[in-house]
Amino acid sequence: MCSGPGVATEPVIRSVLTASAAGGGGGVEGSLPLLGVVLVAGVGTGLLFLVSLVAYRRRRTGQYALISVAVGALLARSIVGAGTVLGVVPMPVHHFVEHSLDFLVSAVVLYAVYAYAPGSVGDDATAD
Repeated sequence: MCSGPGVATEPVIRSVLTASAAGGGGGVEGSLPLLGVVLVAGVGTGLLFLVSLVAYRRRRTGQYALISVAVGALLARSIVGAGTVLGVVPMPVHHFVEHSLDFLVSAVVLYAVYAYAPGSVGDDATAD
């Protein structure tokens, strides 16, 4: 660490930590361009969610249900993002929820691929 005459790092670090703890310093709250992007993404994801629900209603299989859950989680991410920009969802909650939804989407898609792929665990009896 650089410490010596003329190097004043402690006040800078303290001010950054104070700004971060107070929720300041580069926040997204009230950003109109970011809100526009989140709203466009939300509308697009909402339409995809409706399409996935229609597909599930027609097919009524587990694979289509899992895809609807994954796309619904993506829609929830857009809602949380809009709530953060509008100041309703605090940033720590935003990060926790969005990263949890990222994990959920990944897990559901991977499970859908694994569980319904040819030669998957449930197909052992038919492979003989």
